[in-house]
Amino acid sequence: MKEKSKTNRGLLISAAVLVIAVLLLGASAQAAPQLGKAIIKVGGQDICSGMNADYGRQMIMGAQLAIDEINAAGGILGSKLEMKFMDTELDAAVALKNAKYMVEEWGADFLFGHSAEGGVDAICPFLPKWGVLLMVCHSGSPRLTEDTVFKHKPGGDHLFRITMPFYQDALLSALYFKDRPDIKKIANMAADYEYGWYVGDLFKESLAKHRPDIKYVGHAAAGYGTADFTSHLAALMAKKPNLIISTPWAGEAVSVLRQGVVAGLYEADWFKVWFQCMGGSIDVAEGITDDVKAGKFHGKLWGTARYLWNQTDRPENVKFVSDFRKRFAGRYPNYSAAATYTAMYALKQALEKTKTLDAKALIKAFEGMTVQGPEGPRWFRPEDHQACYTVPLGRYTFDAKVADVAFLTDFSDIPWKEYYRFPPKFVTP
Repeated sequence: MKEKSKTNRGLLISAAVLVIAVLLLGASAQAAPQLGKAIIKVGGQDICSGMNADYGRQMIMGAQLAIDEINAAGGILGSKLEMKFMDTELDAAVALKNAKYMVEEWGADFLFGHSAEGGVDAICPFLPKWGVLLMVCHSGSPRLTEDTVFKHKPGGDHLFRITMPFYQDALLSALYFKDRPDIKKIANMAADYEYGWYVGDLFKESLAKHRPDIKYVGHAAAGYGTADFTSHLAALMAKKPNLIISTPWAGEAVSVLRQGVVAGLYEADWFKVWFQCMGGSIDVAEGITDDVKAGKFHGKLWGTARYLWNQTDRPENVKFVSDFRKRFAGRYPNYSAAATYTAMYALKQALEKTKTLDAKALIKAFEGMTVQGPEGPRWFRPEDHQACYTVPLGRYTFDAKVADVAFLTDFSDIPWKEYYRFPPKFVTP
């Protein structure tokens, strides 16, 4: 009986050891990252200094919020995300230097960011050599997608843009304001570089197709870093336009808008609309809140942005705005924050589909993919890697019951398919 008892105990111990070994092996296999590395490194960069620095800060905040959520939920196939973010200084040479460091020394697996086209132009040819993709989260020039990607220029296949290009600045606005019979003369307060030139010309050309009776009566151009717009405003006001389209952005937008108040522009009977491209940006909203609250724009200030925090009451957007404000001292998310937030989830979705960091596989995964952002779905057009989604324009107002900053309301309801451009052979879903 004793020998039999010893034998049974031995068998039980052996069985227990075997079970433990199997469990340990299973746990080890489960814990091993399917992508082959414990950390997936994402390298971002944008302007983080000067009057436009809030765009970089908002990119950092949006990306970090998504990264923390993803990591807290177990990461991506067992891998965690880690971010490094650098200042481009809005200088193409600096942007290229930063990208080379992040990929070649730090080991970035994925790149994102950029408010300026120049930095993207400089980096793009190196992307195939590095074997990484670049997700543009702000820069709006259509040529990045319509030209660089669509025409298969070097590195273009590795380039994607998750934000809307100039379409909502120039084409949506023309489509909307064409129905205003009180608008007969227009003028352009232009940022004196690609963004300002392109938007002004595209707006004028598009509006002329719908309303050939409208006259273009004035143009003023202000270089980057302009603080005093008084001479520009005086030149435009002398022409008495009914609508001014304006492209100076961030801190410069705040300056030109407030100087228009001092000049008495918004009080003039002949003046009907100031349309501020990117005017829905949070830094602009914060900068003009007191003026909107005091009624100094007389209901004539309109604007847009590539995401507006109050454009939808979707549960996903309500949660995003709430989580963002709790995390970042009550600030509202800018469109660059929403874009980078969504970009991190787009990367997660592509990696979970491909189960590889191989650039060619990821390109195929992104092409035609739909990712859910706070404002709704963004669809990556396969032909030029442009994210397609609807953005409204609206009129500035203030309501303390809604928010402690000025915000846009009276939104347009025109869907993206009506104002996006479609080069030859494009097919929409």
